[in-house]
Amino acid sequence: EKAAEKQRLKDAAEREKLKKQREAEKARKAALENGEGGNLSDRIDQGIGKLEALYEKVWDIIDAILDAPDKIEETIKVKMEEKQRRLYDSQVLKISNIVGEDETGYERNKIAVLAELMKLRQICCEPSLIYDDFDGESAKSLACMEMVRNAIEEGHKILLFSQFTSMLEIIEEDLKKEGIRYYKIEGKTKKEDRLAYVEAFNEDDVPLFLISLKAGGTGLNLTGADIVIHYDPWWNLAAQNQATDRAHRIGQKKVVTVYKIIAQDTIEEKIVDLQEKKMQLADSILSTDSVSLASLGRDELLALLK
Repeated sequence: EKAAEKQRLKDAAEREKLKKQREAEKARKAALENGEGGNLSDRIDQGIGKLEALYEKVWDIIDAILDAPDKIEETIKVKMEEKQRRLYDSQVLKISNIVGEDETGYERNKIAVLAELMKLRQICCEPSLIYDDFDGESAKSLACMEMVRNAIEEGHKILLFSQFTSMLEIIEEDLKKEGIRYYKIEGKTKKEDRLAYVEAFNEDDVPLFLISLKAGGTGLNLTGADIVIHYDPWWNLAAQNQATDRAHRIGQKKVVTVYKIIAQDTIEEKIVDLQEKKMQLADSILSTDSVSLASLGRDELLALLK
């Protein structure tokens, strides 16, 4: 499949190059016929040479991208424990009441609804993000730590992304308890520190990099990792994919495995379903590359909560 794609792109590039060459030859012929002399002809020759060199560089880049190791994506669905589930169901009921009985009431309360939806997502991640007295277990936290331990035992290096910096702080506490070394980048991390952490991670044996999705979703080259974990699904699928590409990019020598941890039978599962429908069917609920909650109607939003 990769070989066929490579040949298709190469053929397209070659056709475009020949087209530009024909246009240049036509321009040179017209210049000579108009008596504009050999200087212009020489400049056109130089332009053709630069064009050919540019196409060679472009092809080298395409070649490198297509020769990159595969990316394997897997969704890990975890079931909430009873205490977490009760909090989730209670929050769903609260949101349903705020939404109201008709579209007019929903539009009037949309800002409040979106704020409560954020809390719902935090309950999926870790209820203690919003409930200080929560004494139960988080299904995703347990699953995440087990994945990290198993990956380290097998010699992998891991990028772990979350939208919530407060979630990364909770994960840090678990890592410290188990003596697992890690680097971390968030919004307040200084530029020089970011560069130092990235360089160190790609060279040393520290197995884990915690990254705030917004702070580290672009501009980092972390090919030292071969496992990517998305702790919470991101509304914007393009941003999530850009984060994955910190590891799956030119220079990567290993197959990259990408895991998305999803709380089963929750809004997270519905969001992932919407993303997949967008990719397959260009569903009208979604914007170009994300789930646009602000554009959802009342019935559409309620469907996310069922």
